[in-house]
Amino acid sequence: MKARFAVAAAVLVAAAAIAVAADNPRGSASATVGGKKVTIDYGRPALKGRTLDELTSKLPEDRMWRAGENQVTILTSEGDVNVGGKKLAAGRYSLYVYAPASGDWALAINTDQGLPLGKLWSAAPDNLKNEPWPHLEGYQKSIASSEVARATMKSGKTAAAVENFTMDLKPSKDAAVLTLSWADRTWSLDITPAK
Repeated sequence: MKARFAVAAAVLVAAAAIAVAADNPRGSASATVGGKKVTIDYGRPALKGRTLDELTSKLPEDRMWRAGENQVTILTSEGDVNVGGKKLAAGRYSLYVYAPASGDWALAINTDQGLPLGKLWSAAPDNLKNEPWPHLEGYQKSIASSEVARATMKSGKTAAAVENFTMDLKPSKDAAVLTLSWADRTWSLDITPAK
């Protein structure tokens, strides 16, 4: 019964996501860190009249958010880097945000890259069938054991309200600063070459 519910939920989520995808296109950010390219591909949910507090109040008990919408948010690094002081080998990783009701938010980096949408939904459009989709069982139940690093982010305020969630990689000498912005808030951390 639970498996049927999960599949039905996946179909509904996928169908809804595809319906709104045109309104909220995917974003990407890239920078060179230690001479190697670092790229992030992510979904850009919109506030649509809601507050960030309203949205985060709907997070599951573990307070994990997939740092975007629709397909899994993916970080790709051509070289070894330090993300918020945590060493990360070259490769592809999924990104999540730990967003507690109070206290510092953290970026969680995971080796699990989701499931192809075509495995969750047989009627998935051809252009999305192989796209990585998040597990619907929740972070703790499905992929917490695949987490390789968690780095606390520095919080701040935006100069102007940001309607669509945005991730930016700003070059800083041989490194970059990753900044997440949404509504009137920002969260940032450094990405530096691994020694």
